Amino acid sequence: MSVRPNIAFVTCADMPKPDSDAELLMAACGEPVDLVAWDADVDWSAYRCVLLRSPWDYHTRLPEFLAWARRVDRCSRLLNPLPVIEWNSHKRYLFELAARGVDIVPTRFIERHSAQLAQALAEFGSGEVVVKPAVSIGAFGAFRGAADSAACADHLRALAADGDVLLQPFVPGIADGEVSLIFFGGRCSHAVRKVPQAGDYRCQDIWGGVAHAHAPAADEFALAEAALAAAPAPCAYARVDMLRLDGRPVLIELELIEPSLFFDTAPGSERALADIVLAAAAS
Repeated sequence: MSVRPNIAFVTCADMPKPDSDAELLMAACGEPVDLVAWDADVDWSAYRCVLLRSPWDYHTRLPEFLAWARRVDRCSRLLNPLPVIEWNSHKRYLFELAARGVDIVPTRFIERHSAQLAQALAEFGSGEVVVKPAVSIGAFGAFRGAADSAACADHLRALAADGDVLLQPFVPGIADGEVSLIFFGGRCSHAVRKVPQAGDYRCQDIWGGVAHAHAPAADEFALAEAALAAAPAPCAYARVDMLRLDGRPVLIELELIEPSLFFDTAPGSERALADIVLAAAAS
């Protein structure tokens, strides 16, 4: 008679790409694990540990997703913990980090239905900017262009009609790659440099970006640790994304919900997260 797994890895029903990390992590756990879409009709109380792995559609249904996370938190051990998920689900957390002295990419926050769109763009003159939703993943909804172009104004208007928006200067250093430091249980496991394909600025693999192993510099470690120290609770896993601006690293995003963890660039690194999951399921 088979025993039902007491660990669930959370995914989504319509995957935009394969999750290359899940198989390695499931094998490292050494016991059966259920891979379940977050909106599936299941009894989440049957699992002692529920690990968010690839719910890559959560940003399209955020209120529903957060309501689901709150239900699961009442009946199981949720990783990362609920306060972290709630805090990290909207990029307003970047401004909290900046207020605590963490260097971030210069960012202008624009509220939904703002009447100040033209004024916000005018601050950048004819410079290149990146416009992106404040709730998003994987550069979906992002636009790069001249701040004084009609295309940029149209994109900003469309995004602001739907939700909050971030407006940032385009940082040319992204062509050299975006550095990501991956942490498990508060300790840095490994790092990668994600390089966009020629002519693009998006470094995610879904847009053609390629990740290479990276040896982090001391100032990159310091930035990552400062950012993680501001999270509302300890994290089982974290990815800290950054690039260089004027010679220093600045934070792009702190990924605490569903980041790719690049286990394939650091063979065996999945065991550290597996140990955390197994301990959570046993407690």
